[in-house]
Amino acid sequence: MFLHVTEASYIADYRIRISFDDGTSAEIDLSDSLDGPIFEPLRDVEYFRSFSIVGHTLAWPNGADFAPEYLHGLATAPVGT
Repeated sequence: MFLHVTEASYIADYRIRISFDDGTSAEIDLSDSLDGPIFEPLRDVEYFRSFSIVGHTLAWPNGADFAPEYLHGLATAPVGT
């Protein structure tokens, strides 16, 4: 199954409300996902807010992005995991 991000809106800090083409919609927190050099600029909340939907997922101007499957996993994970 190929997942596509259909909508995304900034909430606060590193939280985004995200919707997928399978009907899943949830608030996700990416604060624990910003490891590595490509994600370092995203630790600046103002830069983090500059995401857009490119292709089928969230992406930032510096080329950072997350696989839609990863984002979907965060959206469907049981609370507290």
